Amino acid sequence: MKSDSTLTRGAPRYIAVEGPIGVGKTSLCKRLAATFQYQLLLEKSDENPFLDRFYQDRRQHALATQLFFLFQRAQQIQELRQEDMFSAVRVADFLIDKDRLFARQTLDPDEFEIYENVYRHLTLDAPRPDLVIYLQAPTDTLLHRIQRRGITSEQYIERSYLDQLNAAYTEFFHYFDATSLLIVNSTQIDLVGNDSDYEQLVDYILKLPSGTHYYNPRPTLL
Repeated sequence: MKSDSTLTRGAPRYIAVEGPIGVGKTSLCKRLAATFQYQLLLEKSDENPFLDRFYQDRRQHALATQLFFLFQRAQQIQELRQEDMFSAVRVADFLIDKDRLFARQTLDPDEFEIYENVYRHLTLDAPRPDLVIYLQAPTDTLLHRIQRRGITSEQYIERSYLDQLNAAYTEFFHYFDATSLLIVNSTQIDLVGNDSDYEQLVDYILKLPSGTHYYNPRPTLL
């Protein structure tokens, strides 16, 4: 692989990685940040006091969980806006746009109206990534990865919920054109444990023109 300085010159200055829970977006973000020497901006799921309860009873705790995340991300965006946007380079494991995607999946109509009202009044003006990487994987793969990493609260996640999320992400990114988009089929590759898989993705990113692109790699042997 190229030197860190060469990589940084060729890489998008702001990368966001998205995808459903279990797909590996946070792990990929950490590796990209180390490779490009970028600032790392992560969701702080462990700070949400409602999340464990949400996984056990989605109906009862959906609104509290969603609003906590919304306020948290609004604060992160405010901090970003206060930085020097011309010098900052970063990789994030979320798009603020996906907040409404989750809200539509988890809230009933009355709750969603409350959420939308709060969302509008926050006047969110997030910096737009130069590249969004959308990691795809089927529900069976997501379930396997969730079980393998063994976070206790996540073991309550139902297959039907993951099916809904996958469908929502697919629809969302089908129409997404706000910035360059790379859709990655991550089903058969290991972007964290397999250096070759990861390096092939980085090389692809460095050569990527603007627009929407699909990356459907074959797995490499360790």
